[in-house]
Amino acid sequence: MHSPPRPPRARAPFLITGLVCASSSLVLLVLVAVSWSPLISLDTAVAEALHRRAVTEPGLVHLNRVLTDWVWDPWTMRVLTAVVVIALWWRGSRLLAGWVAATSLIATLVQQGLKAAVGRERPRWLDPVDSAHYAAFPSGHVMTAAVTCGLLLWLLRLHGAPQPLWWGSLVIGVISVAGVAFTRVYLGVHWLSDVVGGVVLGGTVVALSVAGYTGYSRRTGRPVRDEETPL
Repeated sequence: MHSPPRPPRARAPFLITGLVCASSSLVLLVLVAVSWSPLISLDTAVAEALHRRAVTEPGLVHLNRVLTDWVWDPWTMRVLTAVVVIALWWRGSRLLAGWVAATSLIATLVQQGLKAAVGRERPRWLDPVDSAHYAAFPSGHVMTAAVTCGLLLWLLRLHGAPQPLWWGSLVIGVISVAGVAFTRVYLGVHWLSDVVGGVVLGGTVVALSVAGYTGYSRRTGRPVRDEETPL
């Protein structure tokens, strides 16, 4: 027997979360743009401490490069999102599939736009252990991972995923975002505030997107999920 669609969840928590994340992102963006001295000092201290360790740990450097270039690479995240979008479309959830795809695209545009606008230089080392291109703020790896994991967790909750699956996925998502954030700073290609910016900006995009979808569903009377078959 098919279970009935879940009623739309309240929009307010997502909207509030999105606004809090957006406000935090704006404050951090301003501090980075004006090169606020305490922030720069913290960034420098963390980067130098991790770099001193990295140059003496080639094995860990290799592991972190594999994780950041393959497991948590932005293109890996985008492929994962594309697979989910195709699966949703195939099951008949056309609106939801388009919403997820649009959210991912908007996140990429926001990320690239901020990189171009801020133009922050990456850390420079006499003995680098890795390299990266484009501007530093925000971290594209971290923001993409945060958006992808956030959207997938939302979809699991939306489709009534069993609690063990939900909590297991939450743990994997947190480890992924925190893990890729660490790799970017450890490898000396980002400042600490770059990866923090990636997290809060990713949270902003996901929370506001979910709030928008929830609000649209309530206004139109459409079920939050288009199909009636739970996971």
